Amino acid sequence: MNHDKIIVIDFGGQYNQLVARRVRECNVYCEIYSYRTPIDDIKAMNPKGIILTGGPSSCYEPGAASCSEELFELGVPILGLCYGAQLMTHILGGKVERASAREYGKTDVTVDNSSALFTDVTKETVCWMSHFDYISELAPGFKSVAVTASCPVAAMENTDKKLYGIQFHPEVLHTPEGSKMLFNFVRGICGCAGTWEMTSFVENQIKEIREKVGDGKVLCALSGGVDSSVAAVLLSKAIGNNLTCVFVDHGLLRKNEGDEVEAVFGPNGNYELNFIRVNAQQRFYEKLKGVTEPEKKRAIIGEEFIRVFEEESKKIGAVDFLVQGTIYPDVVESGLGGESAVIKSHHNVGGLPDTVDFKEIIEPLRLLFKDEVRKAGLELGIPDYLVFRQPFPGPGLGVRIIGEVTEEKVRIVQDADFIFRDEIAKAGLDRDINQYFAALSNMRSVGVMGDERTYDYAIVLRAVKTIDFMTAEAADIPFDVLKTVMTRITNEVRGVNRVMYDITSKPPGTIELE
Repeated sequence: MNHDKIIVIDFGGQYNQLVARRVRECNVYCEIYSYRTPIDDIKAMNPKGIILTGGPSSCYEPGAASCSEELFELGVPILGLCYGAQLMTHILGGKVERASAREYGKTDVTVDNSSALFTDVTKETVCWMSHFDYISELAPGFKSVAVTASCPVAAMENTDKKLYGIQFHPEVLHTPEGSKMLFNFVRGICGCAGTWEMTSFVENQIKEIREKVGDGKVLCALSGGVDSSVAAVLLSKAIGNNLTCVFVDHGLLRKNEGDEVEAVFGPNGNYELNFIRVNAQQRFYEKLKGVTEPEKKRAIIGEEFIRVFEEESKKIGAVDFLVQGTIYPDVVESGLGGESAVIKSHHNVGGLPDTVDFKEIIEPLRLLFKDEVRKAGLELGIPDYLVFRQPFPGPGLGVRIIGEVTEEKVRIVQDADFIFRDEIAKAGLDRDINQYFAALSNMRSVGVMGDERTYDYAIVLRAVKTIDFMTAEAADIPFDVLKTVMTRITNEVRGVNRVMYDITSKPPGTIELE
């Protein structure tokens, strides 16, 4: 892609995805790479700027994540964040030490507005601190451009070498002017033009797909969710009738969803697609029998998806490419691309089997965050009600059922989820909450219904507000709405006698409950 590029070098920090997301909000393209990436590879990328993320270690400890001094001699503007700023100081001759008291949380910071980092930033601003080390002695050529009551170097710069460091985290929402600081770096200091937009992304992807596929045949794994739907329409615009969409009903979909997907994408639907529906419910139930560990469930579902697609491709004839709706959080959370730990193996990334019977897998949305996928969908002319439908994981209810998956449990969670979504819509909250669903716990407890003892399951309701799905907060749903949902579920769903609401944020939890 012919756009300015910022590279985020990941040292294992928990906010690395947010850094990339904030850069893209400046209309500048950005990718995450491990600190182990060879310096020659970084040079070949020709970045307009580099950002060093935070990390869990002390930079002066043996074996801590590091980089070569040559990185700072590329002549490219570099911004170190927290650990990245400390590492820059340590490598270039300054001193980093353990602080007498850890700074954590919202902190008042005084900035030097003469620094290009802080153009139009309030002189007395609030930032999110999270560190137990501090820069006690600046490296030669650097000066402090921000301070707190206990941190003499809250930000630093060496303008001659275009090197900058910030001790706090500008990427999180708890730093209200953080986006402005990152904008100052990528658009001001790095001189990026800000041409990264969904219009150009869609146009470039269509062009690249046509060049890659040629006259080849393509099979698209269509789940009916936002990601795969956008991928399908994108491919349809690129290659037309050379695309066949296969919708695998694995028996783990939301209530009535199989029929709804067919109504949109099937022969009588909105799009002229070659559409095949495969009813494979019993096949997936058999594979999942007795399996309780979430990662194993994801792997089984991922492999079985591929096997079904392979079988369908043989019926169609020679199929060269498989298309998936993989997005960037799938890649990052599956432990690929950076230094992040494996949070969960997404069925279409870490859950893929070692061998697949296709020439190549095409993932046109692999570099996009969820909100960017929605923007791409709107650019493609997909109706709002499809673009903004509730996200749904590829493994479906397989990861919203704690413990073994059975047909009876699927029926319970489908019915409960339908009621929850129905009441959220009735309350007018469906566009205010980014994701909401019901999950089935593995807990059974004593209850009483109609003067009789019950021993049934507990449903867990989950609803979150988020910008990029990398971090999230529990949604503040009115208690009257929750009571209505509880009453309906316990009255209408056989096998449930308790309803709970999960208020855990991400982190420490994940959005899905598995």
